[in-house]
Amino acid sequence: MQYTRIVEGRFLRRPNRFIAIVEIGGSEETVHVKNTGRCAELLLPGVRVVLEQAGPGAPRRTAYSLIAVYKGELLINMDSQAPNRVMLEAVLSGRLEDVAEEPLAMVRPEMRFGSSRFDLYWETVSGAKAFMEIKGVTLEQDGIVRFPDAPTVRGTRHVLEMAEAVKAGYRGYIMFLIQMSGVSRFEPNTAMDPAFAQALRTAAVSGVQVLAYDTLVTPDSMVLDKPVEVRL
Repeated sequence: MQYTRIVEGRFLRRPNRFIAIVEIGGSEETVHVKNTGRCAELLLPGVRVVLEQAGPGAPRRTAYSLIAVYKGELLINMDSQAPNRVMLEAVLSGRLEDVAEEPLAMVRPEMRFGSSRFDLYWETVSGAKAFMEIKGVTLEQDGIVRFPDAPTVRGTRHVLEMAEAVKAGYRGYIMFLIQMSGVSRFEPNTAMDPAFAQALRTAAVSGVQVLAYDTLVTPDSMVLDKPVEVRL
């Protein structure tokens, strides 16, 4: 996944979850934040951030979007739309067949099951049918990444309905896409959201495959890299 027109700035403050004030080239700019989550451990006053400038003629209220942040020397992509884009590119490159463990006959995004709309649906050449829900992960501490960074009723519902899909005969996958590299393992953030953590454990016992992959992140790109240990 590639960005264009990248610039670097210095984060100053975040008046609300949609915008931030960033210093770019000595001037303060109001920018769009492409992640409505808290990200409180990332967006600290003075940290370096990466922004994408809107193209000419784009219908935008702000000229820039904040897409990544440096945590020390570690670059973390925090664009909440990026994980799905990265996984769709992985589909096109054949990487999803590694997960499915056989060739795919078709893939569709945004397919409904019950009251949930899962990010990916596919059918294999042998006729197996599968759903995948993708969760972007930006919370890191001492090499361990966790999800979520805030309580998520919606996320818990997705996990429980994925377990129902498996009971109905589908294959089910929860993919935690880690928006950085160099981490040691993934685990649910039990302290933040015990209901989500328990739902994930229950789903895993029910046959849902819980996966985590890291990514290679640069200021202007993010691509799927390799599996990361999942510890539930």
